[in-house]
Amino acid sequence: MLAITAHNLTRHYGDVIAAQDVCFDVEVGEVFGFMGHNGAGKTTTLKMLLGLTRPTQGTASVLGHDVVKNSLEVRRVCGFLPAS
Repeated sequence: MLAITAHNLTRHYGDVIAAQDVCFDVEVGEVFGFMGHNGAGKTTTLKMLLGLTRPTQGTASVLGHDVVKNSLEVRRVCGFLPAS
């Protein structure tokens, strides 16, 4: 079973592309690091995976729950502590 799937996740804010074509899979029990430069789209991608921001295109699921159709269930099974 996959814990997380992300396929072609993209988020636009007007003309600004915050994340583009993000694709990865994370197996249950796998340790996964998500790194990149400032402005690379890490936080935007995490917000899409948690259902806090709708992707402009692409699909994703967390523990089998679609992040758009079942965003409340995704947030029920996940924790997110952003740094300030």
